[in-house]
Amino acid sequence: MATIAFDLGGTKIKMGVVQSGKLLDWTSVKADSEKGLVPKLPSLEEEMKALLDKNHLILKDIEGVGIASPGLVNTDEMKVISINEKYADIINFDLKKWAKDTWSAPLFLENDARAALAGEWQSGAGKECDDIAGLTLGTGLGTSAVMQGKLVRGKHFQAGILGGHFIVNVHGTPCNCGNIGCAEAEASTWNLKNLASKEPMWESSLLSKSDSIDYETVFNMADNGDKLSLKMRQHSLDIWASTVINMIHAYDPEMVILNGGVMARSDVIIPHIKQKVDNHAWLGWGKVKIVNAENLNTAALLGVAYLATTFKK
Repeated sequence: MATIAFDLGGTKIKMGVVQSGKLLDWTSVKADSEKGLVPKLPSLEEEMKALLDKNHLILKDIEGVGIASPGLVNTDEMKVISINEKYADIINFDLKKWAKDTWSAPLFLENDARAALAGEWQSGAGKECDDIAGLTLGTGLGTSAVMQGKLVRGKHFQAGILGGHFIVNVHGTPCNCGNIGCAEAEASTWNLKNLASKEPMWESSLLSKSDSIDYETVFNMADNGDKLSLKMRQHSLDIWASTVINMIHAYDPEMVILNGGVMARSDVIIPHIKQKVDNHAWLGWGKVKIVNAENLNTAALLGVAYLATTFKK
């Protein structure tokens, strides 16, 4: 038996087929998340059916459908109950019915950051640990936690996942959540160009001449000595380190796993965060391990597939 899994990212939607805890195959498509999920479903169905055919699987082989979604997810009712901008139509769409009608299988729905941590916990860097915090550096900042062998969800399903909205600068940047100085508003891909363009060095910076501004661009230009890129990289590193320290103080982990596309530059990110954690986190028992995810692109697929086959209310 196999589980099909979808990871609804801000830039790309990933989908894969998982069997016995192993990812058999996966692919991705452009998300167009601002247009909603429902218009995208026909193309997702087509892509997934192609994956199943490629791996010689039929509908009778599918035991579950897992979806990792941004936003607050009610895992009792398998509904997204609150979401910010991306896939706004998902709240009023019956995903359970879609899974049954399309795949003849039950649905499991989970927040994407929780799913990513579950994937690393069960099939990646966290396999030997039951107390973990996760930080995903992608379009935004996703967080999650495992405490004493259980995913942290909370009574209202928002525990653990709003670390990107920890306030790290009370005089900082307005966030799309309505707050001021959230970690995500200060240092994430969706707000990067806005932050850069407000800097006095913008006009003279290489960044102002770039077609697109993401962290790959910032890190590469910083390596080449661009002053604005160096400033933005340092600011982001400090914000991410502060977020990790806040998570350590909140969730008491023995390990923090860093995930997401930005972690392609783990050679710079991890040493900086380790140093900040060692110098500033309040720990009475030892040192927290700061590690890179083993499944940078596919952790959420593995995690939501695992949860789809093991979840108990």
